[in-house]
Amino acid sequence: MIEIDANKCDLCGACVAVCPENVMQLSFTRLEIDHKGCTLCSKCVWVCPVRALSLVKRPNARATVRT
Repeated sequence: MIEIDANKCDLCGACVAVCPENVMQLSFTRLEIDHKGCTLCSKCVWVCPVRALSLVKRPNARATVRT
């Protein structure tokens, strides 16, 4: 999942411009991501000049722990 640090994001739109899935929406006050359509390519993370985006790995909910 891509997370946005709203305190760092300056709404420059660089991430929106490189998103191949067009799942990012920029308004005058915030950046939003449609996580259902995001393929986690991380292009937005790499292009962000203020490092406001990060790729956060979530544990697989279906995984089981063997004991």
